[in-house]
Amino acid sequence: QVQLVESGGGLVQPGGSLRLSCAASGRGFSPYQMTWFRQAPGKEREFVAGINWINSNRYYADSVKGRFTISRDSAKRTVYLEMNSLKPEDTAVYYCNYPQDSGYWGQGTQVTVSS
Repeated sequence: QVQLVESGGGLVQPGGSLRLSCAASGRGFSPYQMTWFRQAPGKEREFVAGINWINSNRYYADSVKGRFTISRDSAKRTVYLEMNSLKPEDTAVYYCNYPQDSGYWGQGTQVTVSS
């Protein structure tokens, strides 16, 4: 079993920055990848970013490429999402995802980008 807890969300002005964290626990944690998704009201959950846990290769959705950076701290079992140049359309609940085995999700953290 894997438990994921997101944190770091909040209210930020357009052009601002936030850093989200996802702390993992559980004996079943042994990732090849970790990913971030987001879901805005009335819309489907969409992929945001992913990272290879071994070599740290990163990949992003086109909508966030060049603005967001995903990283990980293996010793802390934590994955981060650095969000820069935020836009109102980035407003969503952001979820951490463990895409191995049956898959696990965190509870989500709200990010609101507004003036």
